[in-house]
Amino acid sequence: MFVDRVRVQVRGGAGGAGVSSFVRQKGRPRGKPCGGSGGRGGDVVVRASAAASSLLKYSRQPHWSAGNGTHGEGDFKHGKVGADLYVDVPLGTLVYDDAETLIADLVKDGQEVTVTRGGRGGRGNAAFVGPQRKAPTFAEQGEYGEAEWISLELKLIADAALIGFPNAGKSTLISRVSAAKPKIADYPFTTLEPNLGVVALDDRDFVLADIPGLIEGAAEGKGLGHEFLRHTERARVLIILLDPSELQETGYAEQLTVLLGELAAHSPDLVRRPYLVALAKTDTLDDLDEPTAWAQNAGIELYPVSSVTGEGLDQLMFAAADEVELHVREAPDREGFVLHRPLQASFNVVRESGTWVVKGRAAERAVNLHDLTVPEAADFSAKRLGYLGVDAALAAAGAVAGDDVRIGDITFVYSPEAED
Repeated sequence: MFVDRVRVQVRGGAGGAGVSSFVRQKGRPRGKPCGGSGGRGGDVVVRASAAASSLLKYSRQPHWSAGNGTHGEGDFKHGKVGADLYVDVPLGTLVYDDAETLIADLVKDGQEVTVTRGGRGGRGNAAFVGPQRKAPTFAEQGEYGEAEWISLELKLIADAALIGFPNAGKSTLISRVSAAKPKIADYPFTTLEPNLGVVALDDRDFVLADIPGLIEGAAEGKGLGHEFLRHTERARVLIILLDPSELQETGYAEQLTVLLGELAAHSPDLVRRPYLVALAKTDTLDDLDEPTAWAQNAGIELYPVSSVTGEGLDQLMFAAADEVELHVREAPDREGFVLHRPLQASFNVVRESGTWVVKGRAAERAVNLHDLTVPEAADFSAKRLGYLGVDAALAAAGAVAGDDVRIGDITFVYSPEAED
């Protein structure tokens, strides 16, 4: 089964919680704070890998999570960091975020993009010791990791692509010139997925892709070929295979017009690619006078081939190799890219169902303590919010004393007079 686009949910690991602990010594019921911090959660990284061949497993399992950090312990023992999760995808995979913004084009082995971050580990009470707090009794909870839906789209990386109508003989041709073993039959849409094969010619080789058959209107969604037009986009050279046999209701001259039109409708850049025109199944023709005359009148260099007898295949493949080599010199390999997304605002204030809601990792982090009923912890959290400017933002938004304010899972009453 060939899968070239999937939507998956990726989640960074949760951070471990910090702990509030004190050194226990005889005669000193509460000694030095020694609570360790929790380990951070792992990140989720999408990585291009030459060993990955498809996106099938992500279609079958759409939810993926990185490892969680472990909790801190007493005696200054910090939690372990959660393991990063590497989502290995084939070379040529595009990565989109939930808003369908393209954030990475991964074309080289090892190229990667971090799509979600793990949560920060909570700090233990030993981390809060300072001139103002000699023996803090509170610690932070670990943070949840980021979660996001992303889309992965595969565009095959091939040097040359075979384009043609259903039953034009593309699968038979690629099976003759490479080690590819596609399914072959004499009914339409035999090829339901692209096939890749390596063509070896003396001291040269190139990757050839067999693109499922196109019909008129494919770019608008007719037939099956439209699903795979994207796989022609990375090909350096196109080989247009025309079928003169009676299996086709459309003549070979009109086939060329239709195929070029579908390529242009999908992407105007495709018809500007170098392309070769081959006439397949010449073993079924009595002579080549008519197609040869048509090609001369149209200014086309025509390559007559027969996958049954092998006639003309070498000439076509050497011509394709020459075009690929020329195109490599003129247009080097794409480097791919990773989009560096801007940092989000630390928080924002919105009104939801009569409650002021403060959203943002920084604000949630300010109240992410074990027990806010402890006066020392509540005072520490209130000062954090003040430093961030949350109180001022609530006042500017129109909050008044007595209004409910929610930050994360915690709801409290807004008391502006309590500001220091």
